[in-house]
Amino acid sequence: MEGCDYEVFLSFRGPDTRTSITDHLYTRLTEAGVRTFRDDEELRIGEEIGPDLIRAIEQSKISIPIFSKNYASSKWCLKELAQMVECKKSRGQKIMPIFYYIEPSEVRYQTGGYGDAFHSHEKKKRVDEETIPEWKAALNEIGGLKGWNIENIANRHEGQLVKQVVTNVLSELKKAYLAVSDFLVGVDYTVKEITGIIDTATDDVKIVGIHGMAGIGKTTLAKVVYNQFSRDFAYCCFLPDVRDTSNSKGIVYLQNRLISDLSKQTFSSIDSKDEGMRTIKERFSSKKVLVLFDDIDDESQLTALLGGQVCFGSGSLILITTRNERVLRAFQVKLIYHIGVLDSDSSLQLFSKHAFRRDHPPYEKLKQSKEIVEIAQGLPLLLEVMGSTLSLCGQTKEIWDDYLEKWRKGPIEKTRSKLMISYEALDLSQRQIFLDIACLFVGYDKNIVIYMWKDCGLCPIEGLEVLQLMSLIKIEKIINCVCTIN
Repeated sequence: MEGCDYEVFLSFRGPDTRTSITDHLYTRLTEAGVRTFRDDEELRIGEEIGPDLIRAIEQSKISIPIFSKNYASSKWCLKELAQMVECKKSRGQKIMPIFYYIEPSEVRYQTGGYGDAFHSHEKKKRVDEETIPEWKAALNEIGGLKGWNIENIANRHEGQLVKQVVTNVLSELKKAYLAVSDFLVGVDYTVKEITGIIDTATDDVKIVGIHGMAGIGKTTLAKVVYNQFSRDFAYCCFLPDVRDTSNSKGIVYLQNRLISDLSKQTFSSIDSKDEGMRTIKERFSSKKVLVLFDDIDDESQLTALLGGQVCFGSGSLILITTRNERVLRAFQVKLIYHIGVLDSDSSLQLFSKHAFRRDHPPYEKLKQSKEIVEIAQGLPLLLEVMGSTLSLCGQTKEIWDDYLEKWRKGPIEKTRSKLMISYEALDLSQRQIFLDIACLFVGYDKNIVIYMWKDCGLCPIEGLEVLQLMSLIKIEKIINCVCTIN
């Protein structure tokens, strides 16, 4: 066992359940990718629990005692139980009891066969006087926990019981929680709006598209929504940076990763996109899944990962972030949420969190902070980088003046590439419109230039999309970015 990192510890009385529910549960958990330790007290040698067994219990995030008719007659099982309670108190370990043809009250209060077992332990003096009360206290505590009773399962169907246990274990062990910044501002209201969209949708499989320019906070927002819903799903997957990964490693790599994450197993045998689409459908068409695809930039990526028609089970939730709303429209995504820039108050708060680790700047830095916020134009990425930079470099007026002078001239290097992503995502005609606006038509009535573009064979709708993009940041900053490429 040395070197193992178990997630679930099964405690059971071998003669009672070794070849029945324990074997079924161990097999299903292992198939689901859960590292499970199955102890069998019949194979134990000696009187004391060894360090390997204690380590297995301590390492596990969940312990599952399977209370059967003769569980309490085994001093090994009772020793394990006492160790579980200790780990619950000291490490916050989760205990999920199964009552296998035994009433919880018999376990909790040591009546019936459990009472007889303790009379036998005491009569034969198998342990010291202090241990018996410890065992009874452990049984009393765990017997009162919420668990599963085979008697409450329809037709006492063991397969259904095992399915329920595995689903709950996967949910409890969920590695789906995604790390987000500690400095979130203005997210609660937006998340509430998105969850409202999700809750009111009637589709069996809900697909939500979140779009906006690079650096606007799409991924952060999607992660928060993902985390809020993750506990309702046993099968979860987050695929970050789909655009870059697809370009560098190929869509088949992403298909393999999706299959591996959802099945909780290493899976890398897909060799082609068509095979991947077929495998995803075969394996997960009946599964309720939660998936977040981050930074999708082409409809073909969604087709490869979701299929021509979404191939996940009823109740599934698919979150997609993208800079290009047309990708969502092309895939017929109905639930679309557009992220705009932060208002001035939220911008100042976000900047202050990164620069000062507080919600508002000190009075002596208020004027400079407001100017920085104006330069950032509500873009969270810029606010975060600017605030963090000043936090690291110091709070002297000279340093702040130097950085302000630099930032007045254009976007800082750490955000230049991010801002360019939105420009590079435009097609040739959109780039022409973009440069027309940046270099020629600052201050013009948009209706005039739209007519001109139409006469030149350019689509006015594309002009509106570019105008929306450019409204997010000052024209002179965009010109600065564009000129570094052209």
